[in-house]
Amino acid sequence: MSVLNMNVFNALKESVGADFIGELIDAFLDDAASQLDSLQAALRNNEAASFVRAAHGLKSNAATFGAEDLFALARQFEAAGREKNLEVGDQLERLIAAFESVREKISQLKTSNG
Repeated sequence: MSVLNMNVFNALKESVGADFIGELIDAFLDDAASQLDSLQAALRNNEAASFVRAAHGLKSNAATFGAEDLFALARQFEAAGREKNLEVGDQLERLIAAFESVREKISQLKTSNG
């Protein structure tokens, strides 16, 4: 597992074009942050359906960018939510840390991309 699978990221960059990748990164970071907020709200309110939706969105976006650790954790959250198991313990901190690692790495790539 890695913070970012560069083969996946570079394939995405190639498919959308170097000019557009920065906008896509911004959208990803905004969406992922929003999905994390939604996950936390769903946990507080014990709303499994909202939890699953947020985890699924986060998982899908992570997959698109090759954020493997974030993808794996979001997939676990989605599966747990489908079983109405919202007892995530310290996994939420791991998920947030994985997102922060992706944010840092992807922001560096955006900056170095120009």
